[in-house]
Amino acid sequence: MGARQERRRQTLFVGEKIRSLRKERLLTQSELAQRIGVQQSDLCRMENGEYKVSLETLFRILGVLGMDIGEFFREPDVAPSAKEQDEELLRLFHRLDDAARTEVLEFLRFRSSRSQSEKTP
Repeated sequence: MGARQERRRQTLFVGEKIRSLRKERLLTQSELAQRIGVQQSDLCRMENGEYKVSLETLFRILGVLGMDIGEFFREPDVAPSAKEQDEELLRLFHRLDDAARTEVLEFLRFRSSRSQSEKTP
């Protein structure tokens, strides 16, 4: 594959990934475009692979989507390591407000005690 074809493939990959993640988070193109400071038509062209996404724009998109660049480019069939899962859990936990943190902690305590009781004969 030539360099030009490879760049085109990468541009399409990034655009399709942005579209997929945006839809997973139930955001419209208009909503995401407004939050990252671009025109909706420009975001549409990015998602269609017609327009390259600058690194600056990609970082703004990732901020809205709540992920880092490693998560964005990670292959979906590659399971994250335990360390990566721990880091993601902490990163996401720290983004929560106090009430949400309390709720998550209560859930984890509940699930942990339930798992322990299932292991005990």
